[in-house]
Amino acid sequence: MVNKSKKSYVDNGWPKVVDGDHAVTELSSARSGGLSPYGEDTEFPVPAEQLPYMHPNTVINR
Repeated sequence: MVNKSKKSYVDNGWPKVVDGDHAVTELSSARSGGLSPYGEDTEFPVPAEQLPYMHPNTVINR
């Protein structure tokens, strides 16, 4: 006997959009391949002056 009380798998990772809209995928994008998580406006490499990185400085207690 098969236990039919189990719920089927539902992918919760698909984004919720307004009725009539579609989530942008590779199939509906103007570009093939993976889309950038940083958006279309970010150009790489980013100049070093614009990076928020601060090199750590270790002070040894003696």
